[in-house]
Amino acid sequence: MNPSSPARTAPAGATADTFDVLVVGGGINGAGIARDLAGRGWRVLLAEAEDLAQHTSSSSTKLIHGGLRYLEHQEFGLVRKALQEREVLLRSAPHIMWPLRFVMPHDPSMRPAWMIRIGLFLYDHLARREVLPGSHAIDLRTHAAGAPLKAGYTRGFVYSDGWVDDARLVLLNALDARERGAEVLTRTRVVSAQRGAQGWRAVLQPADGGPARTVEARLLVNAAGPWAESFLRGVARPAAGETLATKSLRLVKGSHIVVPRCFEHDHAYIFQNPDRRIIFAIPYERDFTLIGTTDQEIEGDPARARIDAGEIAYLCEQASRYFTRAVAPSDVVWHYAGVRPLLDDASGDPSAVTRDYLLEAHTDGGAPLLSVWGGKITTFRKLAEDAAGEIGRLLGQSRPAWTAAAHLPGGDLSAWIGPPQRPDTDFERFVVQLRARHAWLEAPLARRLARAYGSRVDGVLGTATAVADLGAEIAPGLHEAELDFLIRHEWAHSAEDVLWRRSKLGLHFSAAEREAVARWMAARGLDH
Repeated sequence: MNPSSPARTAPAGATADTFDVLVVGGGINGAGIARDLAGRGWRVLLAEAEDLAQHTSSSSTKLIHGGLRYLEHQEFGLVRKALQEREVLLRSAPHIMWPLRFVMPHDPSMRPAWMIRIGLFLYDHLARREVLPGSHAIDLRTHAAGAPLKAGYTRGFVYSDGWVDDARLVLLNALDARERGAEVLTRTRVVSAQRGAQGWRAVLQPADGGPARTVEARLLVNAAGPWAESFLRGVARPAAGETLATKSLRLVKGSHIVVPRCFEHDHAYIFQNPDRRIIFAIPYERDFTLIGTTDQEIEGDPARARIDAGEIAYLCEQASRYFTRAVAPSDVVWHYAGVRPLLDDASGDPSAVTRDYLLEAHTDGGAPLLSVWGGKITTFRKLAEDAAGEIGRLLGQSRPAWTAAAHLPGGDLSAWIGPPQRPDTDFERFVVQLRARHAWLEAPLARRLARAYGSRVDGVLGTATAVADLGAEIAPGLHEAELDFLIRHEWAHSAEDVLWRRSKLGLHFSAAEREAVARWMAARGLDH
């Protein structure tokens, strides 16, 4: 628990099923809000119907970025807020986030060079930078980033943003919330939430068919992401004689493809397309390139959103406009689609709909309700801080913010490397120390474990002094000790949780190796 947090004091008559705040939704916003509230001393319950980050929050482009293209839509406030957050986040968890340089090849038929220079100048100066270097022009005929590109691209620009393992970012927020006293329930659906004059009474149903649980909370947070609107319309029940007004969401599908590595260097690309949109091509999981994203408005259940053949063809076509070696649909080894819950701002173009967030408090006629509309990965901490401040106001007790200078679990490497210097070099120093302390770990496994767990890695390694001490190797580099750790400490219930959210090992394993992990989980009654 954060030593500066107020102590939790349960009111007279409170039970284990009585909370200050019930947070509905285990994506990045719900997990971030639960963490912030728990660190301020509130009694918090987080309920997620499926796995943490199962949908939108594990399906992003995985960038910590200001949103360079949003400058064209004059979203200066959003961009500045996001730019301010980049280095805050990089310092909080250098094992899952790191700086990344982006190359924009200049195509005179798109945006003129002067416009790009102005945009990058603003991008460099809208917020303070200490870690990330600024932008500059490059000659693609001599720069390493020009080698994979067609000969017609001779000029370009380089700028900085950051990379994040989005699913693990959600997980670390949930872990921190739990360590600070919150109760976190996955695979537990809120099937009803009745609003009363003094509080909410909610019924929670576990996915395994276990008995329902009834809980009470003084305030409810609707952080259901793409389901936020339907939650208010169908699950949250107003007090007698009132209605719960709701915003309208535009559900915009963003799809990505993963192909074998298209280039050898460590920069990413931002490509301008003839339709005025952009796509990214990003180094991914050592052996691959991640290409995305699309913007396609959808209707219906967001859980059923899938990439379609047209989106795959679009991403391949746009990447092939730049790369010497064409990208074909047959190259795609994996793909995913996520649904962004964007506030309906009457924009005709889905790519122009604001990515900013809105916190809407419902206080008339009953216990307070806070709904979270919109948002993006980069601004989750600020959103959570704003939400926790508003919740304190609604509950009648302001409690100080604390997350701006706090590490996420595994992010404080000082016990291994001493005082921090820079997030990127701190991580490399940590890897050196990990290998020195555990010389028996082969370099690829040491680096993967360092990336996944940071300073929590000894929770996986325990007292092991040889690889054999980690138990049976269920798939290459994945041992029983790590699987046990994921089940005990990280809410893993299935092979999908392990292979595609707690890690991306599914990309590196064959079908038979993935099945071996599923069999191991099923033997323990977990793969449901």
